[in-house]
Amino acid sequence: MRCSKTRIATGSAVALVAALAVGGCSSSGAAKANAAGCSSKHAGSGAASSAPAASANPAVAAGWTLPGANLANTRDVASSISSANVTKLGVAWCVPIESTGAAASAGLTDGVATTPVVVNGVVYLQDLESNVMAISLATGKVLWHHDYSSPNGGPDGVSVANGVVYAATSDTAVALSAATGKQLWSRELPANKHEGIDMAPGYNDGTLYVSTVPVNPLVGEYLGGAKGTLWALNASTGAPKWSWDEVQNLWGNPGLNSGGGLWDPPSFDSQGNLYIGIANPGPIGQSGWPSGYPWATSRPGPDLYTDSIVKLSPQGKLLWYYQLTPHDLYDWDLQNSPVLTTANGQPVVIDGGKAGIMIELSAQTGKLLWKLPVGVHTGHENDGLMTENATPTSHIALPAKFLLEPGVFGGVESQLASNGSTVFAAVNNLGVEMSVKGVTGVNSKEFDAWIGKATGDMVAVNQDTGKIEWDDKLPSTPYGAATLTNDVVITTTYSGYLYAFNASTGAILLKTPLSSGSNSPVAIDGDYVIVAAGVQSAGRQQLIIAYKLGATGKLPDTVR
Repeated sequence: MRCSKTRIATGSAVALVAALAVGGCSSSGAAKANAAGCSSKHAGSGAASSAPAASANPAVAAGWTLPGANLANTRDVASSISSANVTKLGVAWCVPIESTGAAASAGLTDGVATTPVVVNGVVYLQDLESNVMAISLATGKVLWHHDYSSPNGGPDGVSVANGVVYAATSDTAVALSAATGKQLWSRELPANKHEGIDMAPGYNDGTLYVSTVPVNPLVGEYLGGAKGTLWALNASTGAPKWSWDEVQNLWGNPGLNSGGGLWDPPSFDSQGNLYIGIANPGPIGQSGWPSGYPWATSRPGPDLYTDSIVKLSPQGKLLWYYQLTPHDLYDWDLQNSPVLTTANGQPVVIDGGKAGIMIELSAQTGKLLWKLPVGVHTGHENDGLMTENATPTSHIALPAKFLLEPGVFGGVESQLASNGSTVFAAVNNLGVEMSVKGVTGVNSKEFDAWIGKATGDMVAVNQDTGKIEWDDKLPSTPYGAATLTNDVVITTTYSGYLYAFNASTGAILLKTPLSSGSNSPVAIDGDYVIVAAGVQSAGRQQLIIAYKLGATGKLPDTVR
C-alpha cells in the first residue's frame, strides 16, 4: 500500500526552541516533506483488528481510546503484541505530513507531537497547526480533516467520547463529530492575549477539562500577567462549570510574572477526583531575566502551584498539592500526566518532569513516598531554594557560567507508563550552558548540535521501593514517552528510531529506523503500533506510520 495522497497538513511557524520549551519538542527545517509512498505486500487491509479483552487489572486499557490509554494515564494497553512477536511488526501504511499556508511558503513544518487516539477502528490525532484528522486504522485512508491553521507549541491532541472528538486550537476548545469532522461547538476560554492552549483536553463523565498556558503560542514567550487556569466545561455545550487558578496571585509582581499551565490531560480516580501536573513559573532563565531582577527575584517564595502535582475534587476544590521544584529557575515543569497506580497495596501517584526526578506520592494525602533522580544531573537541583528569598541586590552564589543538566529541554520530557508494579520513564540527557543572561546557543547552530549529540535512558523503577530495576542507555533522546503492552515497552527517539524493550529485563527487542526523527508518543491498538515521524530534517520524509504484526511494507526512506 502506498502513502495516502490525502494530506495531513501542518505548518506552524513556531520556532524550534519555543516548541521544545512549551512542550512539543517539534523541529523546523528548510526542506519540504515529499509525499512518496510506503510500499507494502501486506498492508493490513480489511477490518481493523480488535484488541483482546483487558486483564483483570483495571489500569490496563482494552484499546488506546484516551491520550494516556485510560483515565489513570498508565499508558498500558492490552494487545496482541508481546516480546515473542514484536520483531514481526512491519509497515502497514503511512500518511505524509505536509505544510500549508505561510509556513509552507517558508519551507517550515512542525509535524505532529501528540499521542494518537484509536476509537472504533479510526485513528484520531492533531498536528501543531491545531488541525484535527481521522484515519482508517485498517487501510490508512484519511477519512476527514478539519483545518484550523492555529499554531500551538504542543503537545496538543484529542480526546474522543460518545462520538465526539474534543480538541483545542491555540485559544479555543472545540468539539467535532467523530464521523464527519463537522464542528459541533467551540468555546474561547476567558484569557488575555498572552495565553493559549497546547494540551489534549481531558474528558471524564460528561465534563471536559482544558487549561490555558501563560505563553503566546505564536512566539513561545512567557509574558507578564499571563496565568494558567484549569477550566471544567460541559462536554455537550462547552459552557464553563468551574475554573481553578493554578498560580494564585502571581507572587506579588503580576506585571512581570506568569506561570502554570498543563501539557497533558488530568488523571481521574474512581471518585472523579482530578490529579494534574502543573508547568513552570515565569520569567525563567532560559532567555535571561528581566532587567533588575536576576535569578527570579521578581517572584520570591515557592511560586505555588507551579512544578507541582495537585489533587482537586470533581468540583474543583483543592485537596492537596506537592511541589517538586520551589522557585524554579530553569523551566523544570512537572508537566506529565500523573500516573495513578498502586504500591505496597496502597493507591499512589507517580510522576516525573523536566527536572529529571521521579516521585511517588500517597494518593490519599499527597505525602512523598520516594524521590529518584534519573538521567544526568550536574547538581543544581537546589538552586531555587537558595534563591527563593533573595532580593534583586542579593549576592547569588552561582557561577557566572555553568553546565545545566537536565537542561531546559531535558529530563522526563514525555509521559511515564506503569504496569502496576513497575513504572517506566524515557529520560533525555540534554545539557545546556547557562548564565544569568540565559541559555547560550538558543536559536543557533550550536543548539542544533547539542540536541543532535544528546543521549537518553529508558528506566524501569520498582513502585514499591523506588529503586531502579534496569536502565538502558540510548544514543539519542527518547521524546517518544513510554508505552506498555504485555511485556513490551515502546518509545521513539529524536534521531528517528522505534525501540521496543523487554519490560522485565530491559533487553532491546526491536530497533528500527523511521522515515524521520520523532518527538511523538506511540499508541498501540490491537496488533497495530502508530508512530509519528514528524521531525523535519533535510532529505527526510515526515510520516504517520502504522506498524502491524505480519505486515511486510517498507518505508520510502529511513534515517541513517
